[in-house]
Amino acid sequence: MENLPNTWEEWISNFEGWQKRVGFDPSWLGDFELSVLFDWERAGDTIEFGDYKGRRKWERALQVPQQSMRDALITMITVQGDTEFASVEQQRHLLASAPTDFDRYSAARIMAEEQRHGWQMAYLLMTYFGQQGRREAQKLLERNAQDGDRLLGAFNIPMPHWLDFFCYTMFVDRDGKFQLGMLSTSAFKPLAASMGPMLKEEAFHLGTGFNGLRRIVKAGVIPLDLLQRYINKWVSTAHDLFGVDASSSAHWAYVWGVKGRWDERKKLEAG
Repeated sequence: MENLPNTWEEWISNFEGWQKRVGFDPSWLGDFELSVLFDWERAGDTIEFGDYKGRRKWERALQVPQQSMRDALITMITVQGDTEFASVEQQRHLLASAPTDFDRYSAARIMAEEQRHGWQMAYLLMTYFGQQGRREAQKLLERNAQDGDRLLGAFNIPMPHWLDFFCYTMFVDRDGKFQLGMLSTSAFKPLAASMGPMLKEEAFHLGTGFNGLRRIVKAGVIPLDLLQRYINKWVSTAHDLFGVDASSSAHWAYVWGVKGRWDERKKLEAG
């Protein structure tokens, strides 16, 4: 591994190199600021479920009781960050063929927010998880969807058409919304606090997909059987991302308190 960063500033320098390699012009970000955002109030102070329920949420990795739990957190953060950068690699070329100026703006904004989400996950790895975290943060910039070596298969699938993009943001980003929601009650407070701002930004991605498909159906130009093929392609892909019902990793993540259920707080309030 080359250029293993020791500081956040060094990682940012490597990130700028990644932008150049994938062909993303930073000027496309416009006035969007890549930054690290937390909502500490929404994250809460008390572990909400699992074996450690009622204790204070962990604010540092060394407060996490077991190495296996720290490893699980690193994996979750790494996978989330990997999907964010992969999405940019999948979508970047579509900016050159946008159907309208609004679509180009929407796609550029989504890619900007995906990069910010990747930043957020890299910051957690760099700041809280020592050398192992720094190594994983660098790997986020070394894997590439175009080479097919991103961690999840859905994020290596080529996206040659805007129909792919609208279906992707409608369905795959919906899985992303659920994933962020389940992490928003994590016992690891910096991870939980990262989710609030990310969820707010994710809403625009879902809206872009919905509005794009609505416009296509309303225009009546693309044959419905062709549109159905794209929907089938991305719905099945998104469904796979939800995993399986009997998941040992999901079981232990809940027992440890590091990843909850969708609408965990509502479920707890309902008893």
